[in-house]
Amino acid sequence: MKQSCIFLAAILLASPGFSQENNQLKDDKDKVSYSIGLDIGSTFKKQNMDINLDALGAGLKDALSGNKPQLTEEQVKETMTAYSKTMMEKQTTMNKEAATKNGAEGEKFLAENKSKEGVKTTESGLQYKVVKEGNGPMPKSTDTVVTHYRGTLLNGKEFDSSLARNEPASFPVNRVIKGWTEALQMMKVGSKYQLFIPAALAYGERGAGQEIGPNSTLIFDVELLEIKPPAAADGSPASQTNASPGAKPAASAVKPEPKPSPKPESE
Repeated sequence: MKQSCIFLAAILLASPGFSQENNQLKDDKDKVSYSIGLDIGSTFKKQNMDINLDALGAGLKDALSGNKPQLTEEQVKETMTAYSKTMMEKQTTMNKEAATKNGAEGEKFLAENKSKEGVKTTESGLQYKVVKEGNGPMPKSTDTVVTHYRGTLLNGKEFDSSLARNEPASFPVNRVIKGWTEALQMMKVGSKYQLFIPAALAYGERGAGQEIGPNSTLIFDVELLEIKPPAAADGSPASQTNASPGAKPAASAVKPEPKPSPKPESE
């Protein structure tokens, strides 16, 4: 997909009527080309790629126009193989540095946070604060729950929120990160907890996606809306709803989230 986007971006670079001196987006062709350029540039920036834009443009133009390449196929292959190896080594170094930094920040935060009013610490190291205690039942590990949540990093940056999507998230208790699995089984329906989850109970050294770095301690605000018991042995839905009187009628309205952020990433 990215290779196709890079090829299409040559529409812009090869166009004689478009330059930095005359960069008006006059038609859809210009807008599409510019949008693709922004996407590619953002990818390069995120990956810290050191790119010569003039050489990049020359390669794109040669490919589109059918000009004789300045490098043979073998040279291109060797160049890209060496570059990929360099980028992987660079990324590994960056990940190690980030893991050390995030780990130290997490330990410091948790050490200070555990003595704050209302904060409790479990044997696993999970810290939590009861914001509101519900009066409904507590889920088991085999149950599926419906929750609203908001996840942030230690610097306060939000990386996910069902509230922002205006749609509760539904998932099995035993199929989320360890910190969530433990906390959910302490919560009653209708409760609101704030969770302070050490990296070991979250995504560990892997991190998750672009936002959650390796060894990141995470903060979640969680509201338990409903418990959906597993289906009956004969395959028919269980009759018990386990919803508290004040819980939202999420069972019929909520669509399961394909990958809410507390789910462990196995891919």
